[in-house]
Amino acid sequence: MNKAGVVMADRPKSILLADVVYDSIRRAIANGEYAEEERLPGENALAGQFDVSRPVIRAALKRLRDEGLVTSRQGSGSYISTTVVPKPLAFQPLETIADLQRCYEFRLTIEPAAAALAAGRRSAADLAEIENLLQLMRDATERRSHREDADFGFHLAITAAANNQYFETSMRALKDHIAVGMKFHGLSLQTVRGGLDHVLDEHAHIFAAIARGEAETARAAMAAHVGGSRDRLFEGRLLDLSSK
Repeated sequence: MNKAGVVMADRPKSILLADVVYDSIRRAIANGEYAEEERLPGENALAGQFDVSRPVIRAALKRLRDEGLVTSRQGSGSYISTTVVPKPLAFQPLETIADLQRCYEFRLTIEPAAAALAAGRRSAADLAEIENLLQLMRDATERRSHREDADFGFHLAITAAANNQYFETSMRALKDHIAVGMKFHGLSLQTVRGGLDHVLDEHAHIFAAIARGEAETARAAMAAHVGGSRDRLFEGRLLDLSSK
């Protein structure tokens, strides 16, 4: 039985694996990770990437071709169709401190919910990706520095693990906005004794809750982290954003 409650025992394992590969590539296309007419990796490379056999890859690619998402060129491989790559979702540029505070408000709406969903839906590959990014942050903390790229990657990987493209797409669209807050927050942490270690612990608590499958603990840990980051950055002096 799958997570939707559908009995799947009578389906061959190869078909289930092909579904996983298909969905992963489809999501990458939907998120704009491929350019128009970009060549996909070859069957051997994809088989290694997903740790499946080549027949599984062929089945997934056939489904993508049948839906018009990719095209095949004789002797050349599979390419992204010219009509399916979406225009990246974009928000109005962050221009003021008030915009930065609003960005945190939005993150506090979507990221705790994504963390809770990730706790129930994450795969082994999702956990490995999140843990790898956590280790990059741990390495930077030991050097008494902050890696904004790993920090954002950690949060993005959690929204991907929620297996809901709306969360992940929103995070990608907010990347530049979030980067501003993370940069200033990271700089402020280096001036506070124990600041970097404390924030690393917050990330570790989020990961541990997701790894244990504890949805509400993950939700609370993410809310505490994002809210704490906002409060540290604004030093507890939030702007009054009510309309005048």
